[in-house]
Amino acid sequence: MVSLLIVEDDASLRDALIKALSKSNYICRGVGTFKEALTVLTNESYDIVLLDLKLPDAEGVQVVKRVKEVSDAKIIVITGYGDVKTAVESIKAGAYDFIQKPFNLDILEADIKRAMKEKLTEEENLTLKELIRKGMDYTFETRSPKFAQILSLCERYAKTDTNILIVGETGTGKEVLARYIHELSNRREKPFLVVECTSIPPELFESELFGYEKGAFTGASHKKKGLVEMAKGGTLFLDEVGDLPQHIQPKLLRFIETKRFRRVGSVKEEFADVRIISATNKNLKALCEKGLFREDLYYRLGILEIRLLPLRDRREDIPILVNFFLSKWNKRVSTKAMEMLKNYPWKGNIRELKNLLERACILAEGDLVDDYLFVSRENGPVEKELFEGMPDLELLEARYTAYLLRLLKDVNKVAEVLGCSKRTVYRKLRVLKERELNDKP
Repeated sequence: MVSLLIVEDDASLRDALIKALSKSNYICRGVGTFKEALTVLTNESYDIVLLDLKLPDAEGVQVVKRVKEVSDAKIIVITGYGDVKTAVESIKAGAYDFIQKPFNLDILEADIKRAMKEKLTEEENLTLKELIRKGMDYTFETRSPKFAQILSLCERYAKTDTNILIVGETGTGKEVLARYIHELSNRREKPFLVVECTSIPPELFESELFGYEKGAFTGASHKKKGLVEMAKGGTLFLDEVGDLPQHIQPKLLRFIETKRFRRVGSVKEEFADVRIISATNKNLKALCEKGLFREDLYYRLGILEIRLLPLRDRREDIPILVNFFLSKWNKRVSTKAMEMLKNYPWKGNIRELKNLLERACILAEGDLVDDYLFVSRENGPVEKELFEGMPDLELLEARYTAYLLRLLKDVNKVAEVLGCSKRTVYRKLRVLKERELNDKP
């Protein structure tokens, strides 16, 4: 439900707004001074603030600026006829809109709905932008009977709100499938947010997941919503859930069972209706037996389970995927090259195929990319020719990220240079560490 804070010193108008808007199923609270408003917004979270610009203890554009400092709520300014100029300045200062007194309740409610829609879109775009940067383009066209059965399962599961666990090797498209389920569900208009369990430092995990209050720890200069709260009404995707820190597991279990959580530094419980889809390339059952993963959490996450096929088990789909990825570059391969692609082992699955084709498209001057793919050596396996021993794109990105961190000495600056989130920076650094450890003899 949408929560509103009404900041209005006229008690009769304030009470009338609370009564009228509560009938429309809004959660309303009213205060009469700016000091009260700041106190409430510092300690509680609201979606919309209806803000009178002339209060007993403050007025003008500075009122809007101060509210913006302590809250991410959308601000709708309430103003008298003589304050239109100030209201316009308030829009420039960050208010969503302004409404003149006296106003029609229907117009106000329409404005609230538009503001809320924009707020949800902004929250969803935090993750959508990252998905776009990661190139999450994909096709679900298939000739594989087994993969067709998986897609059919997704369609059935999408109609429920039950938690889903997606199991599959690295690069098989677990995140893409999770988003596909979300888009088929009745939550499609709500956010789809990703929790990258491998890239969030353990000490920051709780605050990233559940948010924190102002002053909860050093550096917490303002209240912040966590991913759980931002995903309200939508889907929370726990990527590589097998790497979830052990101290977070009981707190996540409690949230799954009750849909309630506490921000770090708060004693107040919050509610968030969120569907959980998890993904892993690990054997969670084996982790449970070793005491590294809670068994009760495993069963709660995996009420419904989907096992994704590796690409080598759906080779009939390789031509479809090849043509799909090449079409974005207006490139093609010969029949002979296609056969080589179909017979390659693809240990990195679809991600490896996509990266190889992208690299070939960049290097090929004409529309045929054969010379930049593979060659068959007599009496030997199919091997890479031009790129034998060279790092792949994922490793190059990770090395460049580490270089920037050494140069700038600040994760925030690195994220700004790369145009990504801090979580993505941590993920790339983790990739580099893991790859270097694997390369050691």
